[in-house]
Amino acid sequence: MEIVIANKSHTVYANIICDTIAEAAKVRGTGIAKRQPAYVSEKMENGNAVIALDGNKFAGFCYIEKWGHGKFVANSGLIVHPDYRNIGLAKQIKQVIFKHSRTKFPEAKVFSITTGLAVMKLNSDLGYKPVTFSELTDDQSFWDGCKTCRNFDVLTRTERKMCLCTGMLFDPKKQNSEETSEVKENVFKRLKNIKQNLFLKKDKK
Repeated sequence: MEIVIANKSHTVYANIICDTIAEAAKVRGTGIAKRQPAYVSEKMENGNAVIALDGNKFAGFCYIEKWGHGKFVANSGLIVHPDYRNIGLAKQIKQVIFKHSRTKFPEAKVFSITTGLAVMKLNSDLGYKPVTFSELTDDQSFWDGCKTCRNFDVLTRTERKMCLCTGMLFDPKKQNSEETSEVKENVFKRLKNIKQNLFLKKDKK
């Protein structure tokens, strides 16, 4: 099994990817927007997707979408073929596409809207935080993509304030700030321990 950055040679899998996504939507009975083969192929050709392959057999897929002139990106269309589920492949794909997103768009906020608890857990492990829809992109073309979801009427009735999906966001600026605070706290703890040890040694003398 290998997970690679997709390219033009992988467009032959576009149809099975879209069929797998559509079938998953039927089985789950939840909101999953439909994808078209041409759109998925474009993502592959632009290097904005990853694909998991078992030899020449399709196993999983996910792609990057860019919104708000690059201020936001989303890892969308995460899907694993039924033959390869329950082996941790979705987590591996998510990790690869997230890393790829951070490399290509280091300043962008990475967001997700999903009804899937498993995806929420994966997002949380990567540092995403639950947010209101108002904190996500206001790019109309993104929200237009929800029109093929069975729950789109909920989104429109609430004036795009909420839906059955949960919004999650990874903000690199806040993440760096939290990491910096954590580093400072750890340094402080180490200094405190050193001082305490010095005082203990002094007292013993």
